[in-house]
Amino acid sequence: PLEQCRKLLHGHTPKLLTATGYGRELVKSIELPYEVKTITEIKAHALGAHALFPDARTVLDIGGQDTKAIALNDKGRVLKFEMNDRCAAGTGKFLEYTAAVFQMDVEQFGKYALEGINPPVINSMCTVFAETEATSLMAQGFPPSDIALALHQAVVRRTCTMLKRTGLEYPLVFSGGVANNACIRNQLQQELGSSATVYIADQPDMCGAFGASLWAEQSCSD
Repeated sequence: PLEQCRKLLHGHTPKLLTATGYGRELVKSIELPYEVKTITEIKAHALGAHALFPDARTVLDIGGQDTKAIALNDKGRVLKFEMNDRCAAGTGKFLEYTAAVFQMDVEQFGKYALEGINPPVINSMCTVFAETEATSLMAQGFPPSDIALALHQAVVRRTCTMLKRTGLEYPLVFSGGVANNACIRNQLQQELGSSATVYIADQPDMCGAFGASLWAEQSCSD
Protein backbone atom coordinates (compact mmCIF):
# COMPACT_ATOMS: atom_id res chain seq x y z
CA PRO A 1 0.00 0.00 0.00
CA LEU A 2 2.80 2.45 0.79
CA GLU A 3 4.35 1.93 -2.63
CA GLN A 4 0.94 2.45 -4.26
CA CYS A 5 0.62 5.76 -2.38
CA ARG A 6 3.98 6.89 -3.76
CA LYS A 7 2.91 6.04 -7.30
CA LEU A 8 -0.42 7.84 -6.93
CA LEU A 9 1.19 10.98 -5.54
CA HIS A 10 4.11 11.11 -7.97
CA GLY A 11 4.09 14.30 -10.03
CA HIS A 12 1.39 16.03 -7.98
CA THR A 13 2.12 19.21 -6.02
CA PRO A 14 -1.04 20.28 -4.18
CA LYS A 15 -1.12 22.95 -1.51
CA LEU A 16 -2.48 20.38 0.90
CA LEU A 17 -3.06 16.64 0.79
CA THR A 18 -5.89 15.20 2.86
CA ALA A 19 -5.94 11.47 3.55
CA THR A 20 -8.81 9.44 4.94
CA GLY A 21 -9.58 5.76 5.49
CA TYR A 22 -7.57 3.04 7.18
CA GLY A 23 -4.33 4.07 5.48
CA ARG A 24 -4.52 7.75 6.33
CA GLU A 25 -1.71 7.65 8.89
CA LEU A 26 0.44 5.64 6.47
CA VAL A 27 0.56 8.59 4.07
CA LYS A 28 2.25 10.69 6.73
CA SER A 29 5.27 8.38 6.61
CA ILE A 30 6.05 9.46 3.03
CA GLU A 31 8.40 12.42 2.65
CA LEU A 32 6.43 14.97 0.64
CA PRO A 33 7.12 18.62 -0.23
CA TYR A 34 3.66 19.70 0.94
CA GLU A 35 1.47 19.50 4.04
CA VAL A 36 -0.47 16.34 4.79
CA LYS A 37 -3.57 16.30 7.01
CA THR A 38 -5.94 13.49 7.89
CA ILE A 39 -9.70 13.34 8.31
CA THR A 40 -11.84 10.51 9.69
CA GLU A 41 -13.98 8.49 7.30
CA ILE A 42 -17.09 9.50 9.25
CA LYS A 43 -16.49 13.20 8.68
CA ALA A 44 -15.36 12.67 5.08
CA HIS A 45 -18.48 10.71 4.13
CA ALA A 46 -20.74 13.21 5.88
CA LEU A 47 -19.16 16.12 3.98
CA GLY A 48 -19.31 14.29 0.66
CA ALA A 49 -22.90 13.15 1.09
CA HIS A 50 -24.12 16.60 2.19
CA ALA A 51 -22.39 18.29 -0.75
CA LEU A 52 -23.94 15.88 -3.24
CA PHE A 53 -27.37 15.73 -1.57
CA PRO A 54 -27.91 18.75 0.74
CA ASP A 55 -31.21 17.45 2.14
CA ALA A 56 -29.72 14.13 3.28
CA ARG A 57 -30.27 13.18 6.93
CA THR A 58 -28.60 9.77 7.06
CA VAL A 59 -25.57 8.24 5.35
CA LEU A 60 -25.01 4.52 4.89
CA ASP A 61 -21.49 3.65 3.80
CA ILE A 62 -20.70 -0.01 3.11
CA GLY A 63 -17.08 -0.34 2.07
CA GLY A 64 -14.63 -3.17 1.75
CA GLN A 65 -13.79 -3.46 5.44
CA ASP A 66 -16.56 -1.83 7.46
CA THR A 67 -20.11 -0.47 7.52
CA LYS A 68 -20.99 2.99 8.80
CA ALA A 69 -24.41 4.51 9.56
CA ILE A 70 -24.24 8.28 10.10
CA ALA A 71 -27.02 10.64 11.23
CA LEU A 72 -26.75 14.24 9.95
CA ASN A 73 -28.37 17.52 10.91
CA ASP A 74 -29.71 19.97 8.33
CA LYS A 75 -26.23 21.49 7.92
CA GLY A 76 -24.61 18.13 7.22
CA ARG A 77 -22.90 17.81 10.58
CA VAL A 78 -22.60 14.42 12.26
CA LEU A 79 -25.10 13.89 15.08
CA LYS A 80 -24.48 10.20 15.75
CA PHE A 81 -22.91 7.21 14.08
CA GLU A 82 -22.69 3.44 14.33
CA MET A 83 -19.78 1.49 12.90
CA ASN A 84 -19.11 -2.19 12.36
CA ASP A 85 -15.33 -2.36 12.45
CA ARG A 86 -14.59 -5.50 14.46
CA CYS A 87 -14.92 -7.95 11.58
CA ALA A 88 -15.79 -8.04 7.88
CA ALA A 89 -19.36 -9.32 8.40
CA GLY A 90 -21.77 -7.63 6.03
CA THR A 91 -19.10 -5.63 4.18
CA GLY A 92 -17.68 -5.72 0.69
CA LYS A 93 -15.10 -8.26 1.85
CA PHE A 94 -17.95 -10.52 3.01
CA LEU A 95 -19.56 -10.33 -0.45
CA GLU A 96 -16.21 -10.85 -2.15
CA TYR A 97 -15.49 -13.91 -0.03
CA THR A 98 -18.92 -15.47 -0.56
CA ALA A 99 -18.82 -14.69 -4.29
CA ALA A 100 -15.71 -16.87 -4.45
CA VAL A 101 -17.82 -19.78 -3.14
CA PHE A 102 -19.94 -19.36 -6.29
CA GLN A 103 -16.77 -19.15 -8.40
CA MET A 104 -17.52 -15.67 -9.72
CA ASP A 105 -16.24 -12.13 -9.35
CA VAL A 106 -17.92 -9.89 -6.79
CA GLU A 107 -18.99 -7.58 -9.65
CA GLN A 108 -21.09 -10.43 -11.09
CA PHE A 109 -22.41 -11.62 -7.74
CA GLY A 110 -25.07 -8.95 -7.25
CA LYS A 111 -26.55 -9.43 -10.72
CA TYR A 112 -26.59 -13.19 -10.22
CA ALA A 113 -28.36 -12.85 -6.85
CA LEU A 114 -31.18 -10.93 -8.55
CA GLU A 115 -32.07 -14.20 -10.29
CA GLY A 116 -33.03 -15.74 -6.93
CA ILE A 117 -36.72 -16.48 -6.36
CA ASN A 118 -37.19 -18.32 -3.06
CA PRO A 119 -34.21 -17.57 -0.79
CA PRO A 120 -33.64 -19.54 2.43
CA VAL A 121 -32.72 -17.68 5.63
CA ILE A 122 -28.99 -17.26 6.28
CA ASN A 123 -28.47 -17.03 10.04
CA SER A 124 -24.73 -16.47 10.28
CA MET A 125 -23.07 -13.22 9.23
CA CYS A 126 -19.59 -14.47 10.13
CA THR A 127 -17.67 -14.62 6.85
CA VAL A 128 -16.34 -18.11 7.60
CA PHE A 129 -19.60 -19.57 8.93
CA ALA A 130 -21.63 -18.03 6.10
CA GLU A 131 -19.51 -19.95 3.61
CA THR A 132 -20.18 -23.15 5.56
CA GLU A 133 -23.92 -22.41 5.66
CA ALA A 134 -24.03 -21.62 1.95
CA THR A 135 -22.20 -24.85 1.13
CA SER A 136 -24.61 -26.80 3.34
CA LEU A 137 -27.63 -25.25 1.59
CA MET A 138 -26.18 -26.20 -1.77
CA ALA A 139 -25.80 -29.78 -0.56
CA GLN A 140 -29.48 -29.73 0.44
CA GLY A 141 -30.44 -28.86 -3.13
CA PHE A 142 -31.27 -25.14 -2.86
CA PRO A 143 -30.68 -23.31 -6.17
CA PRO A 144 -27.40 -21.34 -6.02
CA SER A 145 -29.12 -18.11 -7.11
CA ASP A 146 -31.55 -18.42 -4.16
CA ILE A 147 -28.61 -18.85 -1.78
CA ALA A 148 -26.84 -15.85 -3.32
CA LEU A 149 -29.98 -13.76 -2.80
CA ALA A 150 -30.22 -15.00 0.80
CA LEU A 151 -26.66 -13.83 1.49
CA HIS A 152 -27.48 -10.37 0.14
CA GLN A 153 -30.65 -10.22 2.24
CA ALA A 154 -28.63 -11.09 5.35
CA VAL A 155 -26.31 -8.14 4.66
CA VAL A 156 -29.28 -5.76 4.26
CA ARG A 157 -31.03 -6.97 7.44
CA ARG A 158 -27.86 -6.41 9.45
CA THR A 159 -27.36 -2.99 7.86
CA CYS A 160 -30.92 -1.82 8.55
CA THR A 161 -30.57 -2.76 12.22
CA MET A 162 -27.52 -0.50 12.39
CA LEU A 163 -29.36 2.31 10.60
CA LYS A 164 -32.26 2.17 13.06
CA ARG A 165 -29.85 2.54 15.98
CA THR A 166 -28.78 5.92 14.60
CA GLY A 167 -32.42 7.12 14.46
CA LEU A 168 -32.87 6.65 10.71
CA GLU A 169 -34.29 9.68 8.92
CA TYR A 170 -34.74 10.29 5.21
CA PRO A 171 -33.40 11.08 2.68
CA LEU A 172 -30.73 8.39 3.02
CA VAL A 173 -27.49 8.48 1.04
CA PHE A 174 -26.06 5.05 0.22
CA SER A 175 -22.32 5.32 -0.42
CA GLY A 176 -19.30 3.04 -0.61
CA GLY A 177 -18.33 0.39 -3.13
CA VAL A 178 -21.17 -1.95 -2.13
CA ALA A 179 -23.64 0.69 -3.36
CA ASN A 180 -22.63 -0.48 -6.85
CA ASN A 181 -24.18 -3.89 -6.09
CA ALA A 182 -27.58 -4.05 -7.83
CA CYS A 183 -29.01 -6.70 -5.49
CA ILE A 184 -28.02 -4.82 -2.32
CA ARG A 185 -29.63 -1.65 -3.71
CA ASN A 186 -32.78 -3.57 -4.58
CA GLN A 187 -33.05 -5.33 -1.23
CA LEU A 188 -32.30 -2.16 0.75
CA GLN A 189 -35.16 -0.33 -0.95
CA GLN A 190 -37.49 -3.27 -0.28
CA GLU A 191 -36.47 -3.47 3.37
CA LEU A 192 -36.92 0.28 3.93
CA GLY A 193 -40.13 0.50 1.90
CA SER A 194 -40.98 1.98 -1.48
CA SER A 195 -41.68 5.40 0.04
CA ALA A 196 -38.16 5.69 1.53
CA THR A 197 -35.97 8.19 -0.32
CA VAL A 198 -32.57 6.63 -1.04
CA TYR A 199 -29.93 8.60 -2.95
CA ILE A 200 -26.97 6.94 -4.67
CA ALA A 201 -24.26 9.00 -6.35
CA ASP A 202 -22.96 8.16 -9.82
CA GLN A 203 -19.71 7.04 -8.19
CA PRO A 204 -20.72 6.04 -4.65
CA ASP A 205 -17.28 4.65 -3.82
CA MET A 206 -15.81 8.17 -4.25
CA CYS A 207 -18.10 9.89 -1.74
CA GLY A 208 -15.57 9.80 1.11
CA ALA A 209 -12.70 10.97 -1.08
CA PHE A 210 -14.87 13.80 -2.37
CA GLY A 211 -15.67 14.87 1.19
CA ALA A 212 -11.98 14.78 2.11
CA SER A 213 -11.14 16.98 -0.87
CA LEU A 214 -13.82 19.51 0.14
CA TRP A 215 -12.34 19.64 3.63
CA ALA A 216 -8.86 20.20 2.13
CA GLU A 217 -10.20 23.05 -0.01
CA GLN A 218 -11.82 24.66 3.04
CA SER A 219 -8.61 24.23 5.07
CA CYS A 220 -6.61 26.01 2.37
CA SER A 221 -9.00 28.96 2.29
CA ASP A 222 -9.12 29.42 6.09
